[in-house]
Amino acid sequence: MTDSSKRPLAVFDLDNTLADTAHRQRFLESKPRDWDGFFAAAPQDPPIAEGIALVLQSARECEVVYLTGRPERCRRDTLDWLAAQGLPEGRVYMRRDAGREGGGRGDRRPARRTKLEILGRLARTREIRVLVDDDELVCEDAERAGFPVVRARWAAQSAELKVAQEREGRT
Repeated sequence: MTDSSKRPLAVFDLDNTLADTAHRQRFLESKPRDWDGFFAAAPQDPPIAEGIALVLQSARECEVVYLTGRPERCRRDTLDWLAAQGLPEGRVYMRRDAGREGGGRGDRRPARRTKLEILGRLARTREIRVLVDDDELVCEDAERAGFPVVRARWAAQSAELKVAQEREGRT
């Protein structure tokens, strides 16, 4: 049962929704992909004006939550980046890191599975006013599940990032 006494949630993806990852795509073009380099370069991501404006507009009526495929080890850099953009504080949901407890692999399920699972948990107690994401598969599955969606089509799409999101469960 949702708690109507609390503000609804506006849920935002980060990469290519709020943060422009184009400058770090080169790390995904090598074989094997250089994930450490890809995520290490994230603090230099330029903000995407359309996404930033939508977060600020949404924050007037909603509590903002960030839902990313970035691994947990990127939390400090991610929080610093969000603060540097003047974005509202909010819970940040990230993939668990690879480690001994996870058999060394972390969460590598497709983004559409991990994100829908978290949205479902959030929706048990709160209204989800909107999900804003650039991943078409995430958006399609979220709409099918009854969530209102805004497709973040304002960043250049990367074939390498799409493969990473869907097949490799990396972002």
